[in-house]
Amino acid sequence: MQPRQSIIEIFSTFVQFDGDRFSRWAAEARLRRSIQRCLQQIPQENSEYFWVLYWYKFWQEPAATSLATQHLTAYLQEPCYWTSQKTCAGFASSQFKLSDCFQIAIAQVERVLKGFNPAQSSSFKNYASLIFGTAIRETLRQRQEVDICSDWGLLRKTSQKRLEEALENAGLSPETIRAYTVAWTAFKTLYIPTKASNSRQLSRPDDTTWDAIAQSFNSQSSQSANAQNLEKWLLNAAKAVRKYLYPAPDSLNVSKGGDDGFELLDNLPGVQESLINEIVAQEEEQARNSQREEISQVLQTAIAQLETQIQQILQLYYAQQLNQDAIAKQLDIKQYTVSRRLTKAKEVLLRSLANWCQDSLHISVTSDLLKSMSAVMEEWLQNYYMAEGRR
Repeated sequence: MQPRQSIIEIFSTFVQFDGDRFSRWAAEARLRRSIQRCLQQIPQENSEYFWVLYWYKFWQEPAATSLATQHLTAYLQEPCYWTSQKTCAGFASSQFKLSDCFQIAIAQVERVLKGFNPAQSSSFKNYASLIFGTAIRETLRQRQEVDICSDWGLLRKTSQKRLEEALENAGLSPETIRAYTVAWTAFKTLYIPTKASNSRQLSRPDDTTWDAIAQSFNSQSSQSANAQNLEKWLLNAAKAVRKYLYPAPDSLNVSKGGDDGFELLDNLPGVQESLINEIVAQEEEQARNSQREEISQVLQTAIAQLETQIQQILQLYYAQQLNQDAIAKQLDIKQYTVSRRLTKAKEVLLRSLANWCQDSLHISVTSDLLKSMSAVMEEWLQNYYMAEGRR
């Protein structure tokens, strides 16, 4: 699969299969126009995550749900494809193909959107992949269960409610559904398997049982039917239940409606500016949270590399809030030794932060920046050791 590169492609194209293999990326014209217009209005925003948040926020607007869902469905094509390929490979005996698994998974986009929380998960794709994999595995396991049932085993396992729903789905008339239901009730009542442990592979009832089923049906229904008719009805009912439980997956990667449908952005005046500001603020907050986590990791790693006695001094100074004289008495060393080693520890930690800024943020370290980092480090040390002391 050739990965998509531009924001326009990522939010407006869909996987197309040839047989059971990826064939090409197919563009949806309406979505392409939509994302092009967005980029024209906000040309400075070329971040994939920005547009994920943008359309996720739009999805929460009642009038915007449909278009936002389509854009995010396009966005999730790659994780859906790779999750489907990986999960499907684990079910070697399954009759479902990769394309079938893909359709099972992509149908879960609404579930993904309802469960996703940007404040708790930074990766929309990772969260979606978990939902996709779970949905495929559940479907294949359940399908495997149904596939190994004989028609008679399936009819005994199904409920009346599910039977009636399956028959309605098959397009049968209410009168026919009532007749099938009466026949099914007589079957479940009178056909008692001799081997309960083998209920999945139940064999056809014997002729004596069929005669009893016909007699029971005729006593309860205004219609009359012989054993052969009832057997045919129940086989049709089993087929309807299988099809209802596991219909053949249909492609969801097709355009819905005409190509000239309304453009959502024309119908939501005033929403964009506030929405963009909200997303930018959320992105900035997430970036700050990420930086705080990285700073914490840098400082914890640097502390772990300090000499044991220096680590003890930091622990006593920040966690127990002892002064240098008290620390010197407890460790049986001179006060000036405590002072020098405390200073050395802070220098090492500050150097680690400075290197991180240069390597990760590509920021030149100036005296003003060092002062700022020193204040950040001091606050972190206090919070870190106070938290350690409470554990």
